[in-house]
Amino acid sequence: MTNDELIWRIAGGSGDGIDSTSQNFAKALMRSGLNVFTHRHYPSRIRGGHTYVEIRASEENVRSRGDGYNFLLSLGDSFARNPKEGAYYGEEEVKPLSENLDELREGGVIVYDSGLLDTDDIENFDERVEENDWHVYDLDLRGLAKEHGREIMRNTAGVGATAAIIGFDLDYIEELMADAMGGDILDANLDVLRDAYETVQEEYDVDAHDVSVPEGEHEEEQVLVSGSHGIAYGALDEGCRFISGYPMTPWTDVFTILTQLMPDVGGISEQVEDEIAAAALAVGASHAGVKAMSGSSGGGFALMSEPLGLAEMTETPLVLVESMRAGPSTGMPTKPEQADLEHVLYTSQGDSHRVVFAPSDPEECYEQTRKAFQIAWEYQIPVMVIYDQKLSGEYRNVPASFFDQEPNPSLGSTLTEDEIAEAAHDEFGKFERFRHDPENGVSPRSIPGQKGGHFLATGNEHTPEGHISEDPDNRVNQMNRRLRKMRSIRADLDEDERQDVYGDESADFGLVSWGSQTGTVEEAVDRLNENGYSVKALSISEMAPFPERKVRDFLDSVSEALVVEMSTTAQFRGHIQKETGSYGEMLSSLLKYNGNPFEPAEIVEAAEIEIDDRLDEPSSQTRLEPAAGD
Repeated sequence: MTNDELIWRIAGGSGDGIDSTSQNFAKALMRSGLNVFTHRHYPSRIRGGHTYVEIRASEENVRSRGDGYNFLLSLGDSFARNPKEGAYYGEEEVKPLSENLDELREGGVIVYDSGLLDTDDIENFDERVEENDWHVYDLDLRGLAKEHGREIMRNTAGVGATAAIIGFDLDYIEELMADAMGGDILDANLDVLRDAYETVQEEYDVDAHDVSVPEGEHEEEQVLVSGSHGIAYGALDEGCRFISGYPMTPWTDVFTILTQLMPDVGGISEQVEDEIAAAALAVGASHAGVKAMSGSSGGGFALMSEPLGLAEMTETPLVLVESMRAGPSTGMPTKPEQADLEHVLYTSQGDSHRVVFAPSDPEECYEQTRKAFQIAWEYQIPVMVIYDQKLSGEYRNVPASFFDQEPNPSLGSTLTEDEIAEAAHDEFGKFERFRHDPENGVSPRSIPGQKGGHFLATGNEHTPEGHISEDPDNRVNQMNRRLRKMRSIRADLDEDERQDVYGDESADFGLVSWGSQTGTVEEAVDRLNENGYSVKALSISEMAPFPERKVRDFLDSVSEALVVEMSTTAQFRGHIQKETGSYGEMLSSLLKYNGNPFEPAEIVEAAEIEIDDRLDEPSSQTRLEPAAGD
C-alpha cells in the first residue's frame, strides 16, 4: 500500500453510466501524465444492481489493482429494483455507498449524492467515519445536474467535485468532453462540471485530507486499452477478415470491437444463432481462404467442441478466443475466474492437437493473438487464446507506438497454383493434401478454386488425398504427422523466449502464475523483496504446447513454489505437474474463487506464511492448499 497514488472508485447502479464515466476520467488522468489501471465490478443485470469501477493512478508503472482504495464517489443506484427495507436483494439504492466502506483506506475521502442517498440508512455510518478518519462530502449531485437540465449529468458533477477535492486540472476533462460531444449537450455538461468544482471549492475544506492526485509525465503518446482491444487489434493486423460469434459476457467485448472495425478493412462480421454455427462458419471461411476467428465464453465455447474437432481433423487453420468467467453453467457471468483451463485444453474428441495461449496484459494479448494466427496458418491447426473477465474489462495505458507494427496478410503454408502443379497428386489427379511424410508435420494446402488443388475434406480419418480410411498404417502415419506439428511449434516458440523470470534471480522461493494474475504477482514480488524476503516469479503464457524446459529450470532453481490462480481445484498447478511429471512435493497453491481478482497484499500474506512455515490461515477470502510433501 503506497501513499503516492490515487485509487478512485466510482459506484452506482448498472445503467448509471459508471463504466463510461470511469473510462473518461481514466483518460483524463492518463493525459495528465499518469499511468492508470482500472478494475471493473458489475452485476449480471442490464439495469440496476451495485456496480463500481476503480482507477488506480500513479507516476510509476501500474500493473494491478491496489489494496483497497482511497477515494469513493458514490452516486447511489437510481435503478434500484426494490429500495425498500426488507427486500430480498436488500436496500439496493444505498448499496453503492454501504457496500464500499470495508475496503476504503483510513483517511480516505467519500463523496456521495445526497440527492439520492441518506447516510441514516447505513448502520453505524458516523461511527465508522470517525473511527477511520474518513472525510465526507455530501453533495446534492442530482439537484445540481437538474439545475442545468438533466439528472443524468450528476456523473459529470461528481467528476467535477472529485477534481476540486484532489486538485486536478479541469482542462484535461474539458478537452475529453469536447472530443466526445458538442452543442448544447457539451455546454450543459461543462456548466455542471464547473459548477460542482466551484461549489466544492467555496463551501468545503478541500485541504482537510491527504488524498491528492500525483503528478507525472509521459515520454510519448499513450492510449487507454483493455485486453479485448489487444486481441482485436492483433487479429486485424495479422490479416483476420472474418469473425463470427454470438454475444456472451465477457467475450462480447472482442466481438463488438472487431465488428465495429471490420468494415474499415473490408472484412465481414456475422452474428449467428448460436456458438456451434459461429465456430462452423469460421471453419468454412478459413477453408475458403480467409483468415477467420470466432470465440465465446465458457458455456458458448462448450458448444464449439464439435466444429473444433472438425478443424483439427481437416487441418483447417482457425483462431478461437475463450473468455473465462466463473462457472460452471451460467455461474457468475460477470465475475472473473481461471477455471476454464482444462475445458480449453481438453475439449473436442479423441487425441486432439491444438495450441493454447494465455496472455497477461493488453500488449501480450496483441502479440499472442498475432502469434496465434501465424501458427494456425503456418501449421494448419486450431489455436486458442484464453483470457478472463478481469483482463477483458480492465483498462491501462500503453504507448501508442506499440501498435505501429507491420501487418501480415500471409496465408502461411498455402501453395500457389504453380507450386500445386509441382506437388504430389494421386493417379486420378487429386492433390495429396494430407501427405504422411512432412518432417515438421505440415502438409501444404490448397485453396478451393485453385487449379490442380482439389482434394476431399472430411471429419473422418483419411488418406493423403482425403478419402475416408480406417487402415491401421494410415491412421498411425496421420496421427504421428499431426503430433510432429506440436514438437515443431514448441521448437519455434522456444526461439522466441516469452516466459521471463521476475525478481531476484538467486531467490529460493518462487511464485508461479498464468494469464491475468501476472502483474499482481509481480507487484507482490517487489513488496516481498522490499520486506527482506528473497522471491522471484515465473509467469507462463503458453499452455500448449507447454514450455516444459523453462518451467523445469525455474522450479529446479527454488526449494518451494506457490502457484497463484483463480480457481477452486488448482487446475494450473495440476497442469504443471502433468506436463513435467514431477514437483508435486514442492508446489503449494494460493486459490481465490469469490468473484474478485487477487490484490497484491493477499499474495504477499500467503507467501510470507509459506516462507516462514507458519500454520496461519490467510485473512482474506483465499485458500492455501499445501504441497503433496507437506
